[in-house]
Amino acid sequence: MKLNAGIITEKLAATKAFYTGILRFGVTFENEFYLLMHTPGQEAEISFLLPGHPSQQPLFQKPFQGQGMYLTIEVDDVDKLYNELQKKGVPIKIGIRNEPWGDRHFAIEDPNGIGIDIVKYSPTQQD
Repeated sequence: MKLNAGIITEKLAATKAFYTGILRFGVTFENEFYLLMHTPGQEAEISFLLPGHPSQQPLFQKPFQGQGMYLTIEVDDVDKLYNELQKKGVPIKIGIRNEPWGDRHFAIEDPNGIGIDIVKYSPTQQD
C-alpha cells in the first residue's frame, strides 16, 4: 500500500515553484489541473489539484482552506538544509531546535499555508 496526500488548490504554479525550487522535489506528472510531485529520492509523492475541475467528482472540488494540515519531511542533515533555506531567504516559521524526545527540526510554510516540519529523528539519550 502506498499513500499519496493530495491538496486541492488554485496555486498550482506557485506550489510547483516552491516544491521544486525550495525542496528539490521533482515532477512525476502534470497537466492543466493536476500536479504530482515526488521527493528528491522518489520515496514519497504528493499531489495538487485545481478546485472545481469538471473532471472531478464533488468530493474532490472544494479547495483547501489553509488550516489544519501539516507535512513532515525527514532529512539526513537538518542543519545543512536549514542553512541552505536561510541563505535562499525562505521564511522560517519555527527556528531550528532540539526536542526532549530527540528530534531536531524547523518549520517552513508552503504557498497554500501548509506547515512543513523538516526533521532529523534521533533516539533520546538514556541515562
